[in-house]
Amino acid sequence: MQLTLESISKKVGPQTWLYDMSLAPLSGAVTVLLGATQSGKTSLMRIMAGLDVPSSGQVKVDGKSVVGVPVRDRNVAMVYQQFINYPSMKVRDNIASPLKLRGDKNIDQRVQELAEKLHIEMFLDRLPAELSGGQQQRVALARALAKGAPLMLLDEPLVNLDYKLREELRDELTDLFSAGDSTVIYATTEPGEALLLGGYTAVLDAGELLQYGPTSEVFHQPKSLRVARAFSDPPMNLISAKAAASGGVQLDAGPLMQLTLPATQSQQLTVGMRAGSLRVKAGEGDVTLMGKVELAEISGSDTFVYLKTSVGELVAQLTGVHYFDWGAQVPLYFNPAQVYVFDAQGMLLLSPVRGGGR
Repeated sequence: MQLTLESISKKVGPQTWLYDMSLAPLSGAVTVLLGATQSGKTSLMRIMAGLDVPSSGQVKVDGKSVVGVPVRDRNVAMVYQQFINYPSMKVRDNIASPLKLRGDKNIDQRVQELAEKLHIEMFLDRLPAELSGGQQQRVALARALAKGAPLMLLDEPLVNLDYKLREELRDELTDLFSAGDSTVIYATTEPGEALLLGGYTAVLDAGELLQYGPTSEVFHQPKSLRVARAFSDPPMNLISAKAAASGGVQLDAGPLMQLTLPATQSQQLTVGMRAGSLRVKAGEGDVTLMGKVELAEISGSDTFVYLKTSVGELVAQLTGVHYFDWGAQVPLYFNPAQVYVFDAQGMLLLSPVRGGGR
């Protein structure tokens, strides 16, 4: 099934929820809708599902317009942030409900297979209210998978679960999606989740579609500052700079970096560095910045260090557990080959090539 959105928009009263956009998610693949709260992800998914109609433009399935076709007449499965199950039906019957509606054979076998894949086979004879939140969300996911719809929409399905459950379900979903034939649209606010799911990513911000493409490509080559901000966690370090007369990039109140810029009329630049590209040990060709430690926090297997420097406040993501004294002066190192450069309009001029070189 090929879903195509052609120049759609959505206005509610005087407010524009979605600005003119076109999108054709790759059929049979996972497309992640990535953006902050109120970026337009849910509005876009509701239009895809048929729960809302666009104010302008066309929604097509296999080349045929489905604008105005009610959701009950579309073969779509949707899972929301808040798990929705039939409270009076046992887990077994919740999962079986879409199979019974279409008159499938071997319903018990299919229910058992899905329950085992999502590790809820031991709960099949319980009511949803007897399960934890994570278990209930697994039931909702199993029912959606049982429907076998060619289009599956998941609106931040893991956001209300605790960290451990999110990690477990995320891994399971990646395996389930790769084994299926459905076109999957998955909304999230978390860049890390988009990277783990892989596939394709559409970045949304304030109702605008900023970029769409293979997830790895969008992450490594964000076409604008807005995309880079949306696809960085922790936030990308952004430093004001200028194009140097002698060539290269001069950081405001910082060192000169010898970079070969493409032709540009922009003298005012912004240099972007991901937190993971900053280090506390020098490497060949590195540039040095001195920083004053304002906060150091350990999260899992990484340490995040927040420092005040001559070019502004920066955050470094260091692998492993590190300890720093508050107020300590620490040298930061980064390789110019790992920086991004944006012009005065926030459009990408230069990005790292995979592996750190250019």
